[in-house]
Amino acid sequence: MAKPMSEIAEKLAAVQARIEVVARRAGRDPHTITLVAVSKTKPITAVEAAYAAGQRDFGENRIEELCEKVDQARVLGLDEIRWHLIGPIQSRKTGMAVGPFALLHAVDRVKIAERLSRDASAAGCVLSVLLEVNISGEATKHGFSPAEMANCAGQLVTLPGIQIQGLMTMAPLVEDAEMTRPVFRSLRTLRDELVTTHPTWNWPHLSMGMTNDFEVAIEEGATLVRIGSAIFGERG
Repeated sequence: MAKPMSEIAEKLAAVQARIEVVARRAGRDPHTITLVAVSKTKPITAVEAAYAAGQRDFGENRIEELCEKVDQARVLGLDEIRWHLIGPIQSRKTGMAVGPFALLHAVDRVKIAERLSRDASAAGCVLSVLLEVNISGEATKHGFSPAEMANCAGQLVTLPGIQIQGLMTMAPLVEDAEMTRPVFRSLRTLRDELVTTHPTWNWPHLSMGMTNDFEVAIEEGATLVRIGSAIFGERG
């Protein structure tokens, strides 16, 4: 069941306040951190409630649900939404990912990057993407290994249909958020090493941190945090 509009607004404000507190504590400008409200499995009315409360960046995990929400939002006049695809893209669905999206967070293989580039070039556009890195090495997670990322990044930046904006990762789900710090720190270090080696690359973004660990991620340099249940409630 969807949360009442007032409850979503209250939860959104609470998350925004937490982001501001941790950012200032870390010596960062809160405005450099984008909150992506993860609306996957939630009805468009939940998106509408968060939008009415000022939220503009929304994330969906599945391309089909994202496209459906884009159409629904258009009908409702939610014209300022910046849509983020935060889940992995299957190779047969790369054409669907060429759309009015702000950022694709989870480009996890060379094959997917190449197909996105091909499909975007055919459509006459360039997609903004992040490369997903499996820092934790968990078999259940998608992404390049750090070594693979270092080896193929030079190849990926030459693809004409995509513009790489940075890196993304998912930390292990643990009770103590502090245990995720090495993962987030490693992603930041990897990004910094890549742009130091290749100073012409502009990779400003680190997409890392979710409801259970976003404060640690911000302390370690996250520029995009993907938060769902703290705003919309648990899946249901």
